[in-house]
Amino acid sequence: MDNKDKRIVEINGLKLEVDLRTAKRVDSYKVGDRVKVLTKDYGDTYSTSHGVIVAFDEFVARPSVTICYISSDYSTELKFKTLNKDSKDVEIAPCNDDVMIEKAEVIAKINQSIEQKKAEIHDLESKRNYFEQRFGAWFKVNK
Repeated sequence: MDNKDKRIVEINGLKLEVDLRTAKRVDSYKVGDRVKVLTKDYGDTYSTSHGVIVAFDEFVARPSVTICYISSDYSTELKFKTLNKDSKDVEIAPCNDDVMIEKAEVIAKINQSIEQKKAEIHDLESKRNYFEQRFGAWFKVNK
């Protein structure tokens, strides 16, 4: 075993020699931790997004972690992913980079989407009113 395959680790004053060839990495997370989310797109492509752990669900058969994330294109849609032993095509990793997500920019895009949806609602209400006014005669029963 080479020196590069060994590491001395101290835990509570106890020094241990760890064989890095067989050691497993264990990440610990808590609600509110920033993470990167790797999700499968189309075909064999993957994209990385920034997210936050929002819940740990202690189900008996499938304990799960729920992550809320913003897609890599910073669209206005918040997405949720649940990770458990059956999850495929998704991974998380600690977020250690300095990528800044601009809160004001995301809020502005969400507000823009809200305004677009309000316009769609107004358009549908106008069409309904037009239909009721112009086509009402088709539905009247002659007595």
